[in-house]
Amino acid sequence: MAACSRTQVISLYRMLIKESKKFPSYNYRTYALRRVKDSFRENLHVDNPKTLDMLLNQARENLAVIRRQVSIGQMYTAQRTIVEETGVHRDL
Repeated sequence: MAACSRTQVISLYRMLIKESKKFPSYNYRTYALRRVKDSFRENLHVDNPKTLDMLLNQARENLAVIRRQVSIGQMYTAQRTIVEETGVHRDL
């Protein structure tokens, strides 16, 4: 596989973040976003081209999984959690 450029890595990162934000469930959404960010931070200083290609292939596979899970999650409606409720403020 060809050497990966910085723009390819950034593009893949943005796609993962964008797709992760589409999860209808708050818990899945925050978990996916946290995992994507943590994984990219953890591998920020990888210089070995073979390792970089392997990591990018894993990220592409994860992107496909996220897309499938988002589409499945959108088929079923769930009640929003209190954390997701916006605009409603109650004084006790």
